[in-house]
Amino acid sequence: MTKGAMDVKPLEKVMKRLREPGGCPWDQAQDHKTLRNDFLEEVYEFLETVDDNDVDGMREELGDVLLQVVFHARLEEEQGHFTMQDVVDDIVQKLIHRHPHVYGTVEVDNAEQVLANWDKIKAAEKTERKKVLDGITKGQPALMRAYKLQKKTAKVGFDWDNIEDVKGKVREEITELAEAVEEKDKEHMEGELGDVLFALVNYARHLGIEPEVALNKANNKFEKRFNFVEKGVTSTGRPWATFSLSDLDKLWNDAKKQEKK
Repeated sequence: MTKGAMDVKPLEKVMKRLREPGGCPWDQAQDHKTLRNDFLEEVYEFLETVDDNDVDGMREELGDVLLQVVFHARLEEEQGHFTMQDVVDDIVQKLIHRHPHVYGTVEVDNAEQVLANWDKIKAAEKTERKKVLDGITKGQPALMRAYKLQKKTAKVGFDWDNIEDVKGKVREEITELAEAVEEKDKEHMEGELGDVLFALVNYARHLGIEPEVALNKANNKFEKRFNFVEKGVTSTGRPWATFSLSDLDKLWNDAKKQEKK
């Protein structure tokens, strides 16, 4: 292979061998549905390396993501539907078609104009999508889906004009949740909590923040601080039950101070 050239064929050959008679029983037993969670897990593991600025980890996890792509393409090649090369050719053609300012004569001045052109071209390609919300899949994480639903409707003018109104909507939904809690009606509470989360996603969007990214950062921060607390507990040799909430809270505050150093 020429130095610097990329060739996915070796991975395709390994995947083909694993699926063939005499290959791996586990790989032979898989289909698109059984691989679904694996695909999602690999994507999230890659995103974790991005959050951690872990370059070596990115390299490894991108390989795992690529394996999933090749695996799914192999399943379809066995059925005579399409090959991995078809997948590559399709995305190359799509990128060229959706970048007329690079491969054509269209002129743009900024990224916003690029996105506007992208949406117009995409709409022309996806003629089967008749409704505003068509194309937003239900299987994606709920926060991400809420964000996309709101972005799509905002493009046709269904949106708040003032961010203060959005903030007011968050307060309104929190009040309604509190009322549902007072009623002790679990189904009502669940519905109102969903409304609170949806309103918070909208507020995040108006602030220019992706809620999925923000929550992931909060999760990572919590995990790091709790690991500090756990280390403090285990270093004493005492069981968790002997620590009061006040004791644990002190360790938590120590973890926050450690972050600022």
